[in-house]
Amino acid sequence: MKTVVFVLAFTLLMVPAFRAQSPDPRWAKGMDLSWAFPDPSPDFPPEDKNAVKHVPGSSKSYTQGQIDDIYNPPDWFPEEHMPYPKVVARGEGTATPGCAACHLASGSGHPESANLTGLTADYLLTQMHDFQQGRRTDPRHRMSEIAKGMTEDESKEASAYFASLKPLHWIRVVETDMVPETYLNEGRRRYIRPGGHMEPIGSRIIEVPEDPARITARDPHIGFVAYVPKGSLARGEELAKTGGAGKTTACVACHGPALMGIGPIPRIAGHSPNYITRQLAGFQVGARNSDMDQLMKGVVANLTQDDIVALAAYVGSVGPEK
Repeated sequence: MKTVVFVLAFTLLMVPAFRAQSPDPRWAKGMDLSWAFPDPSPDFPPEDKNAVKHVPGSSKSYTQGQIDDIYNPPDWFPEEHMPYPKVVARGEGTATPGCAACHLASGSGHPESANLTGLTADYLLTQMHDFQQGRRTDPRHRMSEIAKGMTEDESKEASAYFASLKPLHWIRVVETDMVPETYLNEGRRRYIRPGGHMEPIGSRIIEVPEDPARITARDPHIGFVAYVPKGSLARGEELAKTGGAGKTTACVACHGPALMGIGPIPRIAGHSPNYITRQLAGFQVGARNSDMDQLMKGVVANLTQDDIVALAAYVGSVGPEK
């Protein structure tokens, strides 16, 4: 009996701590957003690390092993950006890889990371502080740990570098009922599965490389196609521009008519729809909790999965200019 009482008491003590944790954003409000937080596929074939790769327009060459070295990522076009600081190029120790490994030297990133272009240095530095202090969490990625391994000077240097980069037209959004079957590499990047099989898109967004070989080489001159359900763009535009008859606050009210950001409010136009999906879900479940993030709580409170898909699709489809 004493053992039972002890176990029950211990269990009750653990309940508040468990409930204090942020719910998993994949299941925000009972949604299934697992497609935006995917796991690697066990049958994805490994890359030949010794294969020498080239990309159009660059005189450089790297082996795939060098391309995948997160502590010395490739820089195919160094003439296109200012010299980047050590933390962007090589990181700092084992906890902090080079920022360019995930976000690319161009800052445009991939759907499994984030596009950092067109954001102010102050905004980027604030996000680093939020990751470091636990006000922003990303349970399926490594930014919290990476940020905690960076000094204040490194955070400032990285923020200034990415703020200097111009946004590119990086995402092509296509409405469809059916999408190719896909699978994911060890870095959670989605590719079309060989065989040509198709499946219903449902209430999902499926982003795949425009050119798989160039994306695998981390070519900063080629982006992604985002397949979205039919009708998403019109619905997303309505929500973004009008709030959908009171369902939410119009995005343009804070992010500007072109969604390119105003002052401390960030650019959202042209971001990966999967990234936008993860952020909207994060606001709903409390994975983002800074003072500025509180403004988004009411915005996302009534959004359904279809609403989030539509908003993410529309936001990804607009600007920046080609």
